[in-house]
Amino acid sequence: MRALERVRMVLVGTQHPRNIGSSARALKTMGFGAMHLVAPERFPHPDASALAAGADDLLDGARITGSLAEAVAGCTLVLGSTATQRAVPMPELTPREAAARLLEASRHGDVALVFGPERTGLENAELQLCHASVCIPTDPDFSSLNLSQAVQVLAYELRLAAMAEAGVDAVRDPLDERPPATHDEMERFFAHLDQALHDIDFHKGRSGMTVMRRLRRLFLRAAPDEREVRVLHGILADAQRMARLAGAKKSQ
Repeated sequence: MRALERVRMVLVGTQHPRNIGSSARALKTMGFGAMHLVAPERFPHPDASALAAGADDLLDGARITGSLAEAVAGCTLVLGSTATQRAVPMPELTPREAAARLLEASRHGDVALVFGPERTGLENAELQLCHASVCIPTDPDFSSLNLSQAVQVLAYELRLAAMAEAGVDAVRDPLDERPPATHDEMERFFAHLDQALHDIDFHKGRSGMTVMRRLRRLFLRAAPDEREVRVLHGILADAQRMARLAGAKKSQ
């Protein structure tokens, strides 16, 4: 997704190569094609490749620098992921707010989201290079997140924001692209439904007007497409056929 191409995901001083591999996997699942590493303690490493689970292209193409300043050079916005607010005073954003800010700023140039080492997080000197911090609202009674988990959460928020910006529904079913059934198709279905309910004696001699009003509201709210209406017609036709067979047996 092109909106993500200007977002640099930067891991600073990562201590465990397995976390680099897991982070690469997390980024690839969310559509990122690159990662930046600042002075990793052990990389390349077989453990990183093992945990990447197919995201080897991100490991092979990882851009490695010796300092955070080098990694974010040229960026118009830099956000630092932190577990708690440090001594450096700065605005604190939620993951969703951070994703929106990053994508907005990426229209004017590269931006960066920075993650610190596992044990200490970003140091104050590194936070001073950031415009704001991002804090994932974990349970205060158990707030510890693995580095790759934090990467996954924030990469996910960025992907959602990018999809919304592109007008793509993140959970859209391909079937949802079919237009709803027409008014005429729905009216034929309602007539069939009304007749079927009488055929199976659903109303038990009572007026079916109230039930039909409620069913009309239900199906109009669901907005089925033409194929779905055909399926419903088939269900009703089978119910009517079974009712006829039952009636024929009783008359014998």
